[in-house]
Amino acid sequence: MRNFKNNRAWSWWAPRILPLVLWWNITTGEIRYTIPEELKEGSVVGNIAKDLGLGIPDISQRQLRIASDAGTQQFAVDFGKGELVVSERIDRESLCGKSASCLLPLQVVIENPLELHRAEVEIQDINDNAPTFRTKENVLKVAESMAPGASFPLESAEDPDVGSNSVRSYSLNSNEHFKLNIKTLENGRKVPELVLQKSLDRETQSAHELVLSALDGGSPVRSGTTLINVLVQDINDNAPKFDRASYKVSVRENTDKGFSVLDLRATDADEGPNGEVEYFFGAHTSDSVARMLKVDPGTGEITVVGQLDYEVTKSYTFDVSAKDKGVPELAGHASVQIDVLDENDNAPEIVLTSAPRPVNENAAVGTVVALLNVKDSDSGDNGKVVLSVARGFPFQLKSSFQNHYSLVTDALLDREKTSEYNVEITATDSGSPALKSTKIINVRILDVNDNPPVFSQASYNVNVQENNPAGTSLFSVTATDNDQGKNGAPVYSLVDTRFRDVPTSSYFYINAENGTLYSMNSFDYEKTKLFQVVVQATDQGSPPLSSNVTVHVFILDQNDNVPAVIYPSTLMGSVSHQRMPRSAKAGHLVTKVTAVDADSGHNAYISYRLADATDSSLFSVNLYTGEVRTKRSVSEQDDSSQRLILEIKDNGEPVQSTTVTVEILLEEGLHEPVSDFRPKSSEAERKSTKLTFYLIISLAAVSVLSLLTFLILLIKCARNSRGSSSCCIRRGDSDGYKNPNRNLQIQLNTDGPIKYVEVLGGDMMSQSQSFGSYLSPMSEFSDFTLVKPCSTLDFKESLSVLDASLPDSAWTFESQQSHTK
Repeated sequence: MRNFKNNRAWSWWAPRILPLVLWWNITTGEIRYTIPEELKEGSVVGNIAKDLGLGIPDISQRQLRIASDAGTQQFAVDFGKGELVVSERIDRESLCGKSASCLLPLQVVIENPLELHRAEVEIQDINDNAPTFRTKENVLKVAESMAPGASFPLESAEDPDVGSNSVRSYSLNSNEHFKLNIKTLENGRKVPELVLQKSLDRETQSAHELVLSALDGGSPVRSGTTLINVLVQDINDNAPKFDRASYKVSVRENTDKGFSVLDLRATDADEGPNGEVEYFFGAHTSDSVARMLKVDPGTGEITVVGQLDYEVTKSYTFDVSAKDKGVPELAGHASVQIDVLDENDNAPEIVLTSAPRPVNENAAVGTVVALLNVKDSDSGDNGKVVLSVARGFPFQLKSSFQNHYSLVTDALLDREKTSEYNVEITATDSGSPALKSTKIINVRILDVNDNPPVFSQASYNVNVQENNPAGTSLFSVTATDNDQGKNGAPVYSLVDTRFRDVPTSSYFYINAENGTLYSMNSFDYEKTKLFQVVVQATDQGSPPLSSNVTVHVFILDQNDNVPAVIYPSTLMGSVSHQRMPRSAKAGHLVTKVTAVDADSGHNAYISYRLADATDSSLFSVNLYTGEVRTKRSVSEQDDSSQRLILEIKDNGEPVQSTTVTVEILLEEGLHEPVSDFRPKSSEAERKSTKLTFYLIISLAAVSVLSLLTFLILLIKCARNSRGSSSCCIRRGDSDGYKNPNRNLQIQLNTDGPIKYVEVLGGDMMSQSQSFGSYLSPMSEFSDFTLVKPCSTLDFKESLSVLDASLPDSAWTFESQQSHTK
């Protein structure tokens, strides 16, 4: 029956409504379609893709979808044709009730990129409901004394349809006593009345059966009927009368129970029980009225017994009766309209149209994060809502159209400072007092590679013993990156630098993951004292960011070099031959052994001792200077050939040592050598050897002058270096000419009782020439010994290089800190 009715209605509406389905317009950015109710599933509403200016492929690619404010989905999109179609049965009466206009708002959401469009579908009524009466049979009691013209209100028929499809007329079956009168109330509702047109005679006919029919204005016309049984009552011929035919009052919603809304007043001209009046609701009062209101039978006071809610029912219209106690009883009738006034009792509701999306930290200002709308069930100012974002959040709201907003970024974001935001949005209505509600929207910030790795130190110093095994782990550098994931995972590498024209990567290797630095070779302090390795940390972002740090690798000396004897020279054989006069006295300088150690610091401190001798009572060796002197005067009994074995040791650990053999020939008539600096000759000897005397004075003057020069340089260097224990003299460049082999470095080192000066020739790294002068606190004189630990040149060649460098060189001083083991 339902399907037949729908089909029949549609057959009438189709030629009239289908042109409206294809019509649409955009009003203030909205699309509107018009369709009749009860369309079949799959019926086309309109081409939504075309109306939005989208192609068929765009529908799927941009993820077009329909969101309904009603919470149910009556419509869907045909992705193959771009058409908006009906997805479920639409009953206008259940959606909009008695409202003359039925508009279904739709939200058309396009996800990629995010857009929101507004559409409305107007549902037009079809005549699919017939008028109905609440009761199929009614009893009406009428006194026989009732004069013609008396009216009796009848039950109104209800039709869920609206407009011309609603109830349009009533009809009454033909009879001689009653006629039908239609009364139109203020709200336009038509109420049937039964009017007595001829006096009744109970003795002739005590009951009358009438059929009341209600007809609507649809095509075809639908109707409904109810049976009215009129019972004729005798006597009591005055009915109560209300002081007003209709009452209209207003009451605020949420009024407390027991509140008095209205006092009814009716009078009856009869006396006794026939004139005693009681008040009642009309016979056909709806249940919704009975749940909310109550009438006191004795006083006629109407009070509130339920919870009035403007958002549920805005007005209550019903009939009241005043009945006497006569026999038969008579009743007076009046209508009551109670309007419910709105109060601000509903807080605004914030609804997310589209869930918030994560945002890149480098997103431009104005990037859309989420779509939302706000609802308020109240009316007037109570339903006007203002939306705002709490302070302290880099977001703002932009209004799309009425009550629809976009949450967009309002400032540049930084994930390293804040990785996510719980954005607090407040909706406040304009009521008094104002009501508000809040919603928290979680917005995650996605990382962008905008931070380079940062090392834990500005530079690193690493000490490595020489002769280390290749592959030794030296040190670990650490870099941190505030970014996330691959953007914050540094990879370590060596910058392609060169040392002595050899890539740094030939000497060192670094673990790319943990930054551990390894040696690729065994190092020799005597060749290289310092490496500067540049380490780079690069993250794995796109594009990658990097930073560099310098690792200073200091090579520490080990005692791995044996002292080398440079004087007396033993190139021609294993034994050095010396001559000495038999006239030598005690303290006579026989010879001076000079040795050098390629190591540094304590490892280079050299001491001398007499290991073996032909006559140990005749000679002694100075522990620090290596001077071999006579302990006593030579006697006639001493052998003419004396063999001395001298042991030379360094101060390292383990101790390295070597020996030198000196063969001394005692000869008659030999003069003492000029190398003995002490003027111990007698007055007679000085007179006989004036030439020797002059030579001695010249050598002494040169020695003193050299000593004074060294002391002045050392004092000046010490003052400039503020206590530094080493000083360098470096040759400056002159006339733009640079020669690294013409540098002179003089280093004064102090360690315990031993003092020595190193004179280094050549550049600082190669140390191609080195000389040392040792000052012994045990020595009676300031004797200088020049040594060369790092050169294969003999002693004379070293002296010639030093002598050639001094005259035409400009020297500068610089202080160096000696490294002491």
